[in-house]
Amino acid sequence: MATIGEASLRSGVEIETIRYYERKGFVPKPGRSGNGRRVYSPSAIANLRFIKRCRDLGFPLHVASRLLVISMGEQVKCGEVQNFGQAQLAETRSKIAELESLRTALEELVSNCEEGSTNCPMLEKLWSQ
Repeated sequence: MATIGEASLRSGVEIETIRYYERKGFVPKPGRSGNGRRVYSPSAIANLRFIKRCRDLGFPLHVASRLLVISMGEQVKCGEVQNFGQAQLAETRSKIAELESLRTALEELVSNCEEGSTNCPMLEKLWSQ
């Protein structure tokens, strides 16, 4: 059994985030020691690590929690998991397109800069939009 600090270190999830997940029901509340401190089993730490990996891939917390539940079931629902993966992939592609558009706009703004000019074309362009 591990304290919340040890669970945080082993799972890579911040202590406050662990508490939040527990409050919101995304992970089960842990047992308590005789002095009232939270204690985490190896499986609870593994669950936290699983949620973190999902979050690192951009899955919303409710989806990460659902994937955890699915992964613990006797019958894994691959179709449902695939749907979540496809939706996240589409979201990621959309974000990449937005970032590429942002990069292009910033490159254009920066390229308009002229060293030594009293009027800054970049600032003027930012004011005009």
